[in-house]
Amino acid sequence: MLFLYFCLCHLVCYFMKEIKLETKVRIYPFSELPEGERELAEAALKATGQSYAPYSKFHVGAAALLENGLVVTGSNQENAAYPSGLCAERVALFHAGHQYPDIPVVALAIAAVTNGHPVESITPCGACRQVLLETEQRYGKPMKILLFGAKEVVVAESAESLLPLCFGAKDLT
Repeated sequence: MLFLYFCLCHLVCYFMKEIKLETKVRIYPFSELPEGERELAEAALKATGQSYAPYSKFHVGAAALLENGLVVTGSNQENAAYPSGLCAERVALFHAGHQYPDIPVVALAIAAVTNGHPVESITPCGACRQVLLETEQRYGKPMKILLFGAKEVVVAESAESLLPLCFGAKDLT
């Protein structure tokens, strides 16, 4: 009986598979960002000023760069009836998708301010990551993501890199 148990455990382990997921990002001091990316990050930081965040006091701005060079911004909009508010990333991307449905988003910068100062680091929530991914898939092109922090900017080459093992349109067929 002990021998059979050992054999079954061995079979289970034999079929187990392990994968390693990696994400590459570049980290820049703000001053070393290429000029166009620096301007996009500044637009996201400026958009924090239009945030409505009376509850969290966490003001987030996003700036989407469209393929035609147009920049569309958004900011978080809170509501006392959580989760009725909306994150800055989704405000910007949904506005861009509505106003310019045939123009791909090529980059999105995100910034956050609290107590009048930029935060050390910012990253999109899970719901926003899913919307970033869907936007990227919608246009069939990677969308660069710039995460503006107080001391540095983290740059990911695609939204998909922020959401490994992602769920998308391909999973609905």
